[in-house]
Amino acid sequence: MPRILSIDYGKRRTGLAVTDPLQIIAGGLATVSTSELYDYLVAYVSREPVERIVIGKPIQPNGQPSENLARVEQFVNRWRKAQPQLPIEYVDERFTSVLAHRAMIDGGLKKKSRQNKALVDEISATIILQSYLESRRR
Repeated sequence: MPRILSIDYGKRRTGLAVTDPLQIIAGGLATVSTSELYDYLVAYVSREPVERIVIGKPIQPNGQPSENLARVEQFVNRWRKAQPQLPIEYVDERFTSVLAHRAMIDGGLKKKSRQNKALVDEISATIILQSYLESRRR
């Protein structure tokens, strides 16, 4: 069974997560420079079967679009145009960074490790993907 990949798109860095082949568990994949994201994904999907991509839709708690939404939409449009065979869809990403920090604290990570923004991005992508998987099960 192909995997599902998720993206926590950022201005500088982007966190990635992927399911296991049975699409049961989400796990962190990597954090890449956003400028290298497209090429990284093309290479990844050429060597691993991926069914779809989910990307966090940056919305503020009040429901208004965040400043990053325009960049995310630009990436999604580029992907859909160049890779129409592999669907990409949005998932609400509100509070994922807060949840990522909470998971790091609950996991016992020291303060220095919790300040690692690349790790926060990867955990956020994992939370986005786990949320997507749970919504499909309902």
